[in-house]
Formats: sequence, C-alpha cells, structure tokens
Amino acid sequence: MVKISVTDLSGAKRDIDAEAGLTLMENIRNNDFDDMAAICGGCCSCCTCHVYVEGDGFARLPAMQDDESYLIEESEYYKANSSRLSCQVEVSDDMNGLNVTIAPES
Repeated sequence: MVKISVTDLSGAKRDIDAEAGLTLMENIRNNDFDDMAAICGGCCSCCTCHVYVEGDGFARLPAMQDDESYLIEESEYYKANSSRLSCQVEVSDDMNGLNVTIAPES
C-alpha cells in the first residue's frame, strides 16, 4: 500500500493506505471522504474531483493530458503547480508520502 495524506474541506487531515493501480479519486472515495463528489465517475468530464497536490508531490505525478488541463484551468479554484483532477492520477508506489487537499467545488 501507498501512504497518502488527504486533507478534507474542513481542514482535517487523515492518512490513507492507497492501492496502487487505482486512481487517486478512487482511493479517496474508498476511504470515506464525503467532500469529493466525483460526479462523472472518473471520465474527466467534470471538475468535482479536483485536488491540490502539496509540495514536491506535484512534480512526481505524470504530466497532465490536454483534456484534464482544459477542465481544471477553467475552475475558479485552479492553482498552477498544484491543481490536478484526482481521477486522472493513477496511484503508483513512488507516490508514497503524497499530500493532497480536496479543493472546493466550482
């Protein structure tokens, strides 16, 4: 398992054991974070699984594809160099220690 720290909208932080091979969104939802709507189910057609990736973790993630970039840059809560759609980030072992914060919904 991969240890990831997740901060919810209230500011509460909790470590989860994430399963490699699943998306970050799936792992967050599987660990009972109700703040993440993820209404499209991971199809990259909404922005309701938006997270901020803290510190050097952002640079460790795979590059954003154009469809994700287009959606997330239109969010009123977009932050360059930390915003990602969690449905587009597949968890891998090298993400151990990642810190993410669930972003408010646009």
